[in-house]
Formats: sequence, C-alpha cells, structure tokens
Amino acid sequence: MAKVMKTVKSIKVDADKCSGCRACEIACSAFHATPKYSSINPARARIQIIRYPLRDIWMPVFAGEYTPAECMGRPSYVIDGKEYPECDFCRASCPARNRFKEPDSLLPLKCDMCESDPPEKEPLCVQWCLEDVLTYEEREEEVEEGIEIEDVEAGLLAMVDKYGLQKILDTATRISQNVVTFESK
Repeated sequence: MAKVMKTVKSIKVDADKCSGCRACEIACSAFHATPKYSSINPARARIQIIRYPLRDIWMPVFAGEYTPAECMGRPSYVIDGKEYPECDFCRASCPARNRFKEPDSLLPLKCDMCESDPPEKEPLCVQWCLEDVLTYEEREEEVEEGIEIEDVEAGLLAMVDKYGLQKILDTATRISQNVVTFESK
C-alpha cells in the first residue's frame, strides 16, 4: 500500500481536571441518538467517565476499536500508587466488558469524532467539557492508504460469530435506512 499524508484527529485528556460532571457523555449520546438530538442515553455515548470514589478519581475513556477476543494480559493501571486490576481504562469494545456496546443490539461502539455534514468544529464532548479536560487536536501524519479487505472480513466474521448473522443484517438495514433519511434532508 502507498503511504499518504492524512489529517489525524485526536482528543487529549487531562484527567486531573475532570470533575465527573458527565456533560461529555450527555452531548455524545444526544449527537448519536436517532434522530439526532432526540434523546439522551449515556449508555450510547462513545465516551464514558470511569470513577473510583475511594481515590476521588474521574477518568474520561473513549470507545476505540472492537477487539474480537478478550485480552490475555488483563492489564492493570497504577494511579497515585494504587493498582486498578480492572480493564476499565482500555479503549476497546471488548466481549469481557459491557462498556461501549449499543444497548439494544450489543454491537460495539466507536468514537467517530462526531463526523457529520456539515462537519462540527470539534467533537461535541470537547465543546461541552466544562473543565477543559478534553482538547481536540489535528495533525498531519504519514499513513498507509486503503483498507485491507481481509481486515474487514475478519471483523465481520467475528461479529457474526458473536452476535449472529441475522442481528448483523438487521443492524446494517437499520443503519442504511438512517443514512438514506439523513442524506435526503
């Protein structure tokens, strides 16, 4: 594959500033509601605030790539000298956790940086962050162009294996209807 320059979008997190207000979750779930802004359900948000009350720690975590299998390593995190054995801080939508899954279909969710037409100036979680915890960044980076079709097939096969072919087809039909409705507006 050829390498091309591409704009890479990311959100920087300063967890020391997070107060746990969850405005980011509300804005994200409203943006991704169908129709857009028709409801608020933080379970549908692509960002979730992880809280450890004994240490008064709040940590925004974004939905990342789907992983077809549970992590073998079960990484732990050390914050202020205390080890957290759970995998809450992982960005992946994982079969081992209930985070970042569409509540009705259980299909994995992934942050899309609030892509829309017309495009947002920056993702809504960043716009609504009251404590300046989230900072939107764009940078030019050399990346390989194109998508390996084997990767797409592997992902689809994993989802069919996990959720069944009919559920995947129903979801694809529902999404395509929403796309047609969105494009006709």
